[in-house]
Amino acid sequence: MTHTYGGHAMPASTQRNYPFSAIVGQEDMKLALSLISVQPAIGGVLIYGERGTAKTTAVRALPALLGGETRVIELPLNASEDRVVGTLQLGTLMKSGEREFVPGLMAEANGHILYVDEINLLEDSIVDLLLDAAATGVCRVEREGMSLRYPAKFVLIGTMNPEEGTLRPQLLDRFGLSVKVSGSLNKEERLTLIRRHTAFENDPEAFVREWQEQENLLAQRIQKAAKLYADVFVPDDIIEFATGLCVEFEVDGYRGDITMMRTARAAAALEGRTEVTEEDVLLAARFVLPHRLKKLPFEDMGMTDKMLEKAATALHKEPEPEQVAVAGPVALVVEADEPADDGGADVAKKG
Repeated sequence: MTHTYGGHAMPASTQRNYPFSAIVGQEDMKLALSLISVQPAIGGVLIYGERGTAKTTAVRALPALLGGETRVIELPLNASEDRVVGTLQLGTLMKSGEREFVPGLMAEANGHILYVDEINLLEDSIVDLLLDAAATGVCRVEREGMSLRYPAKFVLIGTMNPEEGTLRPQLLDRFGLSVKVSGSLNKEERLTLIRRHTAFENDPEAFVREWQEQENLLAQRIQKAAKLYADVFVPDDIIEFATGLCVEFEVDGYRGDITMMRTARAAAALEGRTEVTEEDVLLAARFVLPHRLKKLPFEDMGMTDKMLEKAATALHKEPEPEQVAVAGPVALVVEADEPADDGGADVAKKG
């Protein structure tokens, strides 16, 4: 059986994808994808970095961890707005006078993964539509006096190479998470990567079987976390801490605060806990804040663990006592029939 997406046929069962858990390194990318799999309402993840760093490999390996018939729906860069959200069937309208709406790729992606490679080269208006649906789980369509909504609950993943152009800050802010990837300069990691890829190319079936136990364990962890998410509680002091971080880093609007809470809850659920800790918030901040900084988000001087640690320390410091300003000189009124003080009385006696 073959599925066709945007004109590209993709085998549904004959093609073997490289196992997610066999990817060498790229721990942040794997964690970000796991978090958004637990809670798609986080709003999409943007993976940026140089080519050949397993971005597409990781995305295509993700469905195996989500269970059911989850697929990756790939959105081509030349897709029109009608192809993405849907269109009116003009032939039916002309023949019968009835309006027939044909849903687009976002309807097809409902319950699946919607993947856009080189999302920075996609039209801004299309990116905006995708991000709105990813955050709300609903696609809203206005066509020829017709207004409708249909479910579009999908995991949105975009990948890009910043050297080929970036996204406008307004669109960046609408991505829930971002993660930077780069090639490893560690010799042992590179050797492991080459050995695994060689083994996969030589015998994909045997390689997948070898990693099946690890895949099953990770799949169970993600699926349990998704069920546990609704029961995860956020104490008030943790909400205050998360909001404080957003203030420290001068994040505009409230989308960052809300996404931080969702991501921290997903992080706690992945660990099998029902209460969010500061560590969960700090972990979430690594993915939620970098692309929302005032600086250019893809500069090397973006967010670092030291910056987060410094901000967290500042939030834990006792606030300085407020200085009470005095409006003017204070007049001391002394009653005429009483001495001003002991010293004044002594002087009067000596005189």
